[in-house]
Amino acid sequence: MKTLSENKCFGGVQGVYSHASDTCGVDMTFGLFLPKEAADEPVPVLWYLSGLTCTHENAMIKAGAQAWAADHGIALVFPDTSPRGEGVPNDDAYDLGQGASFYLNATEKPWSRHFRMWDYLADELPNIVTANFAVDDGRQAICGHSMGGHGALTLAMRLQGRFRSVSAFAPIAHPTMSDWGRKQFTAYLGKDEAGWAAHDSTLLMRRLGFDGPVLIDQGSKDQFLDLLKPEALAHAMMERRQNGQFRMQSGYDHSYFFVSTFMADHIAFHAEALYRD
Repeated sequence: MKTLSENKCFGGVQGVYSHASDTCGVDMTFGLFLPKEAADEPVPVLWYLSGLTCTHENAMIKAGAQAWAADHGIALVFPDTSPRGEGVPNDDAYDLGQGASFYLNATEKPWSRHFRMWDYLADELPNIVTANFAVDDGRQAICGHSMGGHGALTLAMRLQGRFRSVSAFAPIAHPTMSDWGRKQFTAYLGKDEAGWAAHDSTLLMRRLGFDGPVLIDQGSKDQFLDLLKPEALAHAMMERRQNGQFRMQSGYDHSYFFVSTFMADHIAFHAEALYRD
């Protein structure tokens, strides 16, 4: 693992690191904020998954999460959204290829060699983080925005017991019924739709639910509402009587102005779960 940068931030350290990934077959980069408490003991950790076109850097710089994480003594991990670099397949469209992994393991060529983000986030990167930094792998939570909200929800529901809480900003909520999903699932997973359900948070909510609290924020003026399909996830939560909140925030769009406005709420929500005995 290489240290690319480390900066003092709200009493802690905001670092950026790279490592050779056996899972993705390329070097991967991630950001990690450690609060000052990590100098004395392992701290709880919140994973933040970003959306289409983003790198590890977008949320790390724009979300304002470090200030609130420092208040609660929580570490933040900002993974990249896909493998990158020479030899990694890509597409001219912004919503396929590099920056658009949809956090799954691709089975179709040319994507299957490198696009294994499910295994990367479920196994490889957590093992690297816990082995090298003072984070408590028994106190984890996960959050994400847009495609990252989709990833956070699917990871939380399929890895029952891993995360104490899950939240999302404007998640891609029903990808099997959206152009943000059907296009990518066909490319990455093939035309057999039977394999798509494991990556649809609405279908997973109906089938599995989540064994902890859920918080969803969605802007009412989001320019991608028809692609996100938030109403499907809201209905699934209601039908299951899921422990959680789905909040429609009046006038907000899909941008990081929206995310940063409600980030303090999300950090406090996760802190309550992470520090619960």
